[in-house]
Amino acid sequence: MRDPLERTSARNANLPLLEAELSGMCRRNELDAFGMYVYGAVLRGTRGTGIAPPSSSSSSGEPVVGASDAGGGRRGGMVGDAAHRILARSILMYPFNWSAWLDLGELCVNDQSIDEEVEGLLRPISDHWMYHFFCVHVFIENKANENAIVVIEKLANGNANGAAAAAGFFVQSAYLQSQLAMAYYDVRDYDSAHEHFLALSEREPYRLDHMDAFSNVLYVKDQKVALSHLAHRSMMVDKYRPETCIVIGNYYSSKARHEKAVQYFQRALKLDRTYLSAWTLLGHEYIEMKNTAAAIEAYRRAVDISDREYRAWYGLGQTYEIMNMLLHALFYFRKAAALHPHDARMWCAIGGCLLGLDRRADAERSYERAVSLGDGEGIATRKLAELYREDGDEEKAARCYLRHLELRYQSQLPGAYSGVSADSSPEAFETVVANVRVDEPEAEALLYLAYYYRDNLEYDQAILCATRLEDYPGPEKEQGKGLLRDIRSRMDQKAGERVRGRSSSVSPPTPMVGLRSGRSASAAESSFEFSP
Repeated sequence: MRDPLERTSARNANLPLLEAELSGMCRRNELDAFGMYVYGAVLRGTRGTGIAPPSSSSSSGEPVVGASDAGGGRRGGMVGDAAHRILARSILMYPFNWSAWLDLGELCVNDQSIDEEVEGLLRPISDHWMYHFFCVHVFIENKANENAIVVIEKLANGNANGAAAAAGFFVQSAYLQSQLAMAYYDVRDYDSAHEHFLALSEREPYRLDHMDAFSNVLYVKDQKVALSHLAHRSMMVDKYRPETCIVIGNYYSSKARHEKAVQYFQRALKLDRTYLSAWTLLGHEYIEMKNTAAAIEAYRRAVDISDREYRAWYGLGQTYEIMNMLLHALFYFRKAAALHPHDARMWCAIGGCLLGLDRRADAERSYERAVSLGDGEGIATRKLAELYREDGDEEKAARCYLRHLELRYQSQLPGAYSGVSADSSPEAFETVVANVRVDEPEAEALLYLAYYYRDNLEYDQAILCATRLEDYPGPEKEQGKGLLRDIRSRMDQKAGERVRGRSSSVSPPTPMVGLRSGRSASAAESSFEFSP
């Protein structure tokens, strides 16, 4: 990073000369499928999805690309050469050139307005298995990971269209397995991603493609031994690969040796200056080292290379939030949320900034959206419960605390969770409360729920919540014990009143409370002091 204004992309001054020569050969129909691919690559480097001047059409007035009905692009009555059209023509001539598919996919990701036209151009080979591979690639790049997983499963299980797919030809495809692992990694299903990455590394022990993402999964799952083995194996295979440097950097980061991690991430950038993961991880390490200026520079390099790198936008937001520049942080968090709208962390971060800016109503809406997306870390549910408590809405606060326990249990034991809401099923409530791992946020939620159910005369639920606090080594433990004594005394008093009511024939006893959801008649009896 010697020059802060240096751009990571370089331009080839020979592209205009190549374009002029290839366009003439294209008009004379002298290009085969691979020559057409080179022409499309040159057009992609010069204009992207832009359209060439009308002179690029044939002398007879016929368009260069025959399938022009699929989309727009007519200028002055003629269709000019555009990179995506030339690449599509090359693919139609020879569908097995994966480089042409990759270049076309990059154009589709960068300019989604051409998607419909590209789909129309490729309709003659829409049943071809290469087209399905292309769809998987574009889906993953566009963060449509659910669609990618569906197509991959069809290809791998032999359910897709086409004779090759019907025969189950791709069941053992390492590429499809790697794409499936990347799709699960992108949706933060780290267990499934770990399973596929592990199977892939066992099948191909010398494989380094996507092993940097595998190291990220091991880092998140805190599997330091496995990460150490992966780093050692990658070093033995090829120590001059950028993926190897990323794996080793993640290993040192897991050991809190951030200076050493920075050194290896910088080595990866020496090998590939456009390596997005390296720039983003470098920013993360600078944040750990409290070097916010260097972190901002690293994140900005990442978004300079690709403005679709949501992790870098999120990192910029975190950095500015640390610097207490909340408006800047809110801007970058919103950029990240626009690129990855199904990630609850983005909306939690937006809610935190809005709360710091005293925009409570907007913050509540952001936290509610995070909860609807499955906030497994429980940040949004806890913040929402605190906001509702401050507003005096005890019922919504209790519902949020219960939802917090449900999400935490679901994240801790995903395979054992039945999916039934704990708010609607007594069995699910008992399962969640009895088995969730109790940390500080869960202890706060259990204590509040215990008081809430006690005041609503739901003593069984209150006892269950308070009993769980006996195993927690904190101030909530003593409050839970006192609450249990109070609940038992209330239950004994209520039982005694029932006995006296049955023995008295003069007048019926006066009930102490109203409906199940009501409060007790005595305000002093129903009030409590809650300290989180």
